[in-house]
Amino acid sequence: MDERVREHAAVLVDWSARVEEGDNVVLSVGPEAHELAVAVAEKLGERGANLLATYRSGEVTRAYLRAHDDDFDRNPDHELALLEAADVFLSLGGGRNTSATADVPGETRRDYRSARSEIREARYDTRWVSTVHPTRSLAQQANMAYEEYREFAYDAILRDWESLAEEMDRLKTRLDDGSEVRLVSGETDLTMRIDDRTAVNSAASVAYDSHNLPSGEVFTAPYATDGEVVFDVPMTLRGEAVRNVRLEFDDGEVVDYDADQGASVIGEILETDAGARRLGELGIGMNRGIDRYTDNILFDEKMGETVHLALGRAYDANHPDGESGNDSAVHVDMITDVSEDSRLEIDGDVIQRNGRFRWEDGFDE
Repeated sequence: MDERVREHAAVLVDWSARVEEGDNVVLSVGPEAHELAVAVAEKLGERGANLLATYRSGEVTRAYLRAHDDDFDRNPDHELALLEAADVFLSLGGGRNTSATADVPGETRRDYRSARSEIREARYDTRWVSTVHPTRSLAQQANMAYEEYREFAYDAILRDWESLAEEMDRLKTRLDDGSEVRLVSGETDLTMRIDDRTAVNSAASVAYDSHNLPSGEVFTAPYATDGEVVFDVPMTLRGEAVRNVRLEFDDGEVVDYDADQGASVIGEILETDAGARRLGELGIGMNRGIDRYTDNILFDEKMGETVHLALGRAYDANHPDGESGNDSAVHVDMITDVSEDSRLEIDGDVIQRNGRFRWEDGFDE
């Protein structure tokens, strides 16, 4: 076993999920994540946690959804009970085909997600963390050799997370103190309110309200969004290629949309429910260990010199205690490159220009 697999498992169990003795842990394992699952199981055994491993496959999901009559039971009791009894939920991605569910009808996918709202909430109530094991399918999606992709993935995952958390806290502080964010880049000119919000320093640990490994972003929950934004970073949504998505907002809601490719997917997402037309997240990438786009949102949205916005569900961590933000069955991230001809303002003060933050070398006043 590559020693980096064990390092990955250690970061996941110790830093990210903060697993403790006696914790009930659900380990959801993708088909090609076996090696990482073995290393994680070993760490959980050393810790004295209680392990239940489950299998998650895009091909299995496809077979089930295409055969179903679309009248899904709402929040099946057996799955809900499992998650309600769990302290920690660890998702190890690693499939054989990144587009396994591409031919599942959009209405079926939408109905399935809508029927599982309580299951999602039960998972969010655990110390949940999602990560991926480097696989050949992910390397192919990223247009890399497998060996090259492994180097890339571990550069992003095996970071000095404590040091990065300290740097990202500078941006969190500015967002927490701010009232309005403006993003200007090419055809994008978008304003968002952020007052009465708490930004999350997403340093790959539940201790920071962060649930992805790798991570490396600071995010908040915007509202009252106005203007236009273009997402120019290529991505795959629901198994379909999407390119150059354009959204127009008025008083917080999407009023028009288009895309050079995949416009029908965007329309499907927007029609999920009322909350799908509003933003749930503004995220600013700060992980410079990620140096190229891979068509995998787990990595791409964390990349330095990018900003991403998510349609749909907002995270409670961004809101005052007892308050919830935008509610939706979806949370769909899309990314714009801000490395050139761009600026990010907080209350009129330029915090980032052309991908460099005010406190970094190379920032241009």
